[in-house]
Amino acid sequence: MDSIEKGFADHARVLEETKALIPVVREMADVMSQALHQGHKILICGNGGSAADAQHIAAEFIGRFHNERISLPAVALTVDTSILTSVANDYSYDVVFSRQVEGLGQEGDVLWGITTSGNSGNVIKAVEAAKKKGLKTIVSSGKDGGAIRGMADISLVIPSDVTARIQEMHMLCAHLICEIIDEESWGNE
Repeated sequence: MDSIEKGFADHARVLEETKALIPVVREMADVMSQALHQGHKILICGNGGSAADAQHIAAEFIGRFHNERISLPAVALTVDTSILTSVANDYSYDVVFSRQVEGLGQEGDVLWGITTSGNSGNVIKAVEAAKKKGLKTIVSSGKDGGAIRGMADISLVIPSDVTARIQEMHMLCAHLICEIIDEESWGNE
């Protein structure tokens, strides 16, 4: 079996195992939908590929997924280079997201942290800051869930040790969440 065939086979295996997490995906969608319907926002953070996923997800809420609807408030905490570099320089890279949660987060908002290992220090600190401010906390991770697993209100732990497979399932689940929320009644205001 060559690497392409192996990749497809591994993806299919992880997808099949991830189906057991459908109730968790539904719960994530419900928590975010409730917050959005109550006028709150979604804050999303992660590093590397997970940073790109955070931006991608925020774009699906702000723009649209499939249906025409109002723009839904979501912020990727990964995009403001001035904030990221000044906080990393003046404090530490470990607090680049938690400082934004402190400044932007409000009780009732949702923080969605994405970390394939579950051990990203800055995502862990963001969850801690979010809990202090009364935000709901959701994490997407993989492997054994890492240190962050027990910290969040909801943990989506993809059953794989391979970063690429974890990220593929994170985006599948994120797209499903966006689809669920997109299909709700938001009006065309």
